[in-house]
Amino acid sequence: MPRPYEQDLRERVLAAYDRGKQTKEIADTLGVSPAWARRVKQVRREEQRTTRLPMGGVRVVKVDLEQLRKLVEQQPDATIPELHHRLGGKDRCSESAVGMALQRLGLSFKKDDPRRRAGPARRRGKTPRVEA
Repeated sequence: MPRPYEQDLRERVLAAYDRGKQTKEIADTLGVSPAWARRVKQVRREEQRTTRLPMGGVRVVKVDLEQLRKLVEQQPDATIPELHHRLGGKDRCSESAVGMALQRLGLSFKKDDPRRRAGPARRRGKTPRVEA
């Protein structure tokens, strides 16, 4: 996964802009893209922020995890749309939020035991050809 540029690099880009340098010159000197250098300057101007935003991850959990756990205990084979509906539907959270909450709880829905799954030939309804 790509990592964000270091804060030191952001500060050097902004300092170069403050000294009156042009975007192309800054990008060539510091080894960054002109678009990124302009964006750093724009964020400082519009948002008064010179630091990056945190990366990834859900910060707010809109699903009541205990209620979800109880629903899964009551009906372990319930699908995510069914659980979403029982939790209050569109007003409370999205189906994807229910799926992420299930992952957070370590719960998953398995169709069958992996040891009992049919092989490729059996799934097609044919018996494998054995040549002698």
